[in-house]
Amino acid sequence: MKRLRVALAAVALTTAPLVALPAAVPPPAAAAVAAVAPARPAAATDWSTAVVDSTTARYTPSTIGGWSYPVGLYLYGQYLTYRRTHDARYLTYIKNYVDRFVKSDGSIDQSFNSLDSMQAGRLLVILHHETGQDRYRKAAKKIRDRLNTYPRTSDGGFWHADNSSRAHQLWADGVYMVNPFLVEYGKEFGDSAYTDDEAAKQLAVYGGHLQVANGLLKHAYDESRTASWADPTTGLAPEHWCRAVGWYAMAIVNVLDAIPANQPRRPQLLGIFQELAAGLERYQDPATGRWFQVIDKGGRSDNWTETSCSSMFTYALSRGAQQHYLDPHYAAVARRGYQGVLAELSVGSDGRTDLADISIGTNVGDYAYYVGRTRAVNDFHGLGAFLIMNEQLRGDSVS
Repeated sequence: MKRLRVALAAVALTTAPLVALPAAVPPPAAAAVAAVAPARPAAATDWSTAVVDSTTARYTPSTIGGWSYPVGLYLYGQYLTYRRTHDARYLTYIKNYVDRFVKSDGSIDQSFNSLDSMQAGRLLVILHHETGQDRYRKAAKKIRDRLNTYPRTSDGGFWHADNSSRAHQLWADGVYMVNPFLVEYGKEFGDSAYTDDEAAKQLAVYGGHLQVANGLLKHAYDESRTASWADPTTGLAPEHWCRAVGWYAMAIVNVLDAIPANQPRRPQLLGIFQELAAGLERYQDPATGRWFQVIDKGGRSDNWTETSCSSMFTYALSRGAQQHYLDPHYAAVARRGYQGVLAELSVGSDGRTDLADISIGTNVGDYAYYVGRTRAVNDFHGLGAFLIMNEQLRGDSVS
């Protein structure tokens, strides 16, 4: 109990953006205590270390997957766990993964022709921050420089990808793939004058197109109105897919945490976030505390509560209340979400954790498409979002 209260008191540090963290933080005395075995009750378990230990036991840095945003998301969550626990194995694992792709001269064999391909760039900034090795700066700069020529909508929003099937399209997912990287890159490498403005602009442009009257965001927008899913009048996708909205919710928190108080777009971003929070509260499942795969249609029998987005919303609402971006009552909304996500965790006969009901990777579609997506166990989308959430809220299950 005492250990969890100490961790909760430290949560503002452990969940702050990379740029707000000092290079070295002496571990609190409580962090030196060995992690409790995963089979104990939830209130006595460090679920972050349980998930990380289980995942790193299942995969080596060579077998966890290629350069991708789901792996990048998961390893970012592992990094947050490292920042709190100071378990060197966690950082070494991240470095060994990244070093598969970044050569000693800083070259990286990625074209960065999609926003998705940029998300794992956060790990480059992290490793420069932790090791000081210049090769990570050089690799990260390739993403920064790619944005100089990356295609945009007429009002400046980054296309989801630089190809014909994604041309002129803004997907809510995309704001998380590039903007947290941007603000962290800017702080680490002295480029914040550009990166803070660009990140705030992207969130404003995306929010301006995607947010509708109920406060939620549609999954995507096509400026050309030519995509099969695009409304011919508005250009919007038909549904509120939960993880797309979750990506946006986490991104807006990360950017608000990073940009200065007098940033001109800050009031607009706060307004978007506050309307989104109200919509999320309205559609939270009262029975489970989680959110549905198609957020606003929880009354349909084939809809289901999805773990990755529920983790994302829980994190964003908790952090938003903590940082006074949102009314304090959203902390209670987040606590209900947290308990709901914890209910999706179990421990298998092998002693490793399992996290259930995670939607696999998903394109833009209609209601039937979203609810028909595979409900995976231990998908990296869910594991990464869980770790980010748990580092924000761990201890909240203790009264």
